[in-house]
Amino acid sequence: MHTGASTKVDQMAQPDLNKTSSSNFHIAMFPWFAMGHAIPFLQLSNELATRGHRISFLLPKKAQIQLQHLNLHPHLIAFCSVTVPHVEGLPEGTETASDIPTSLTPLLATAMDRTRQQIQAFLVSCGANDRKVDMIFYDFAYWVPEITRGVGIKCFCYGVACAAVTAMAIVPARNVPKDRPVTEEDLRDPPPGYPSSTVVMLPGREVQSLMFITMPYGDGITFYERLTTAAKGCDAFCIRTCREVEGVFCDYLEAQYKKPVLLTGPVLGVMGSNNKNNKKSEQLEDIWTNWFSGFEPESVVFCGFGSQWVLEKDQFQELVLGFELTGLPFFVALKPPLGCATIEEALPQGFEERVKGRGVVFGGWVQQTLILSHPSVGCFVNHCGFGALWESLMSNNQIVLVPDGADHILNTKILVKDLKVAVEVEREENGWVSKESLSKAITTVMDKDNKVGVMVKKNHAKWRETLSTPGFMDGYIDRFVQKLKELVN
Repeated sequence: MHTGASTKVDQMAQPDLNKTSSSNFHIAMFPWFAMGHAIPFLQLSNELATRGHRISFLLPKKAQIQLQHLNLHPHLIAFCSVTVPHVEGLPEGTETASDIPTSLTPLLATAMDRTRQQIQAFLVSCGANDRKVDMIFYDFAYWVPEITRGVGIKCFCYGVACAAVTAMAIVPARNVPKDRPVTEEDLRDPPPGYPSSTVVMLPGREVQSLMFITMPYGDGITFYERLTTAAKGCDAFCIRTCREVEGVFCDYLEAQYKKPVLLTGPVLGVMGSNNKNNKKSEQLEDIWTNWFSGFEPESVVFCGFGSQWVLEKDQFQELVLGFELTGLPFFVALKPPLGCATIEEALPQGFEERVKGRGVVFGGWVQQTLILSHPSVGCFVNHCGFGALWESLMSNNQIVLVPDGADHILNTKILVKDLKVAVEVEREENGWVSKESLSKAITTVMDKDNKVGVMVKKNHAKWRETLSTPGFMDGYIDRFVQKLKELVN
């Protein structure tokens, strides 16, 4: 057991945590060691802290440093260090998924499982020091319910991906065979009772993207087993979504797991709250403010594919040529492709000279939320991760989608087929995205006379109005907290 780590956890959790009213909860948060999970957990923590609850946020040291600026209530949200043990095959010092290629994440899951004694020691010590934890939120740590049962703490499995992907892939009805290798045929059909005929996987590349659920994800456990076990053991299944968009999938999950399903709403942090608690409102960097201001309103195409997706060099080059082909001004924020240290060395020959003054391809971190709200931006091209799905809906921009993984594919179907607010870029059978295909999707939505472009803009405006109605987001959190009170008491 990492006793040093658990002692440090105790020390870090103590500041001001006794000072809140006794009717408020002490809540522990223990997300998967990846930014795409830790950030939504912290955004939920901010909302709970706004309502007076105190949070002990269990996280590796490196991730804490990256997240500190998003903690809007440092007097109520205490970061508590978890020491990530070394696992053979992981680079020394690995703490989060962004430190390693995707192929090594199963080993990081093993490392997380080996923090079990630290988490248990923390929960027990809080009880002994009169700072008892009332509940813990977790996702990939499927063993948390085994710990909490013995110490009288409620445990809530918090899903930060769309309800549709959980309903499609991570339910008991999926019935993944254990006695033989899983085939594409096994995964081709949705599980029995699945509630949608439009938000589905097509045979071929889309169904193949589901194969990851059958892969080992930790020591002696598959991804499917990890997540179904996590969901079966909890007191309630909580999801970062809203009934207006994913109600049928939430009802299906409730029936599958025979547990209450509680919805937090989208929980968009700064974007959804007018950021009342942030003393100095963040500004877009001058260099980019000046660049965007040089173009007409709603004329610039912005592209961001998230922090995890690294493209092959040939696909990267094809995409940037697709942006050039539109003839529109564009700002593309992508990581350097595989095998390239910088963006500059990856660009096609002559590209920079040809697009000078109207196109930027940038490999560093950008203030995506602020860029999306700049008046010059008119189109958001993204991979449709769940965060990007809500950012797209809340923005004023036309939406073009290039999904990659299984969850991105289903998110895309929700926006394209169900809500009809976006256009998907067509891929070739082998998954290739051509420059012509990308350019066509962008010009379709940016052409003010195009019927499809007009339709998605109109539908998008209706959904944005619904989601930004005063009290919509707060109402979800208030009802969520009320349900937690009922379950705990």
